[in-house]
Amino acid sequence: MAIKKSEEILSEIHRNCQLALQSISDILPEAEDTDVREELLREHDEYEKMCGRAAILAKDKNIELKNPGPIKKAMMWSSIKMSTMTDNSRAHISEMMAQGTVMGITAIKSSLADMSDGQEDEDIRRLAEDVLSMEEKFEKIWKGMIA
Repeated sequence: MAIKKSEEILSEIHRNCQLALQSISDILPEAEDTDVREELLREHDEYEKMCGRAAILAKDKNIELKNPGPIKKAMMWSSIKMSTMTDNSRAHISEMMAQGTVMGITAIKSSLADMSDGQEDEDIRRLAEDVLSMEEKFEKIWKGMIA
């Protein structure tokens, strides 16, 4: 059972990072503010690193990771395009990113809470904690840009 939980958590981490990368890629062309663009690019790099770590762990542990489906990606793309069509201001994009980051934080916290102490894979736990810490920092940055 612990192996299954660890697999599920690694899959959640990977999915979370993939959705963040997709969202950033969708928002980036709409962002005109230089500070917002620079932060989006910086975060994209950080999510890529975490995605890479998840992929290496999955390969080492013989776990198959799946990317979000095309319907999910299309829904995100259309939602972002509709939202930024009417308002691509720094505050609005920052609010969108903060909301997305909070969703990621919630998913990772839930996954960490589901881990049973001593039964989970320590490498996966460490990666989950690193992703959580990264996203909490991103949330503070975006909330600071809203004002």
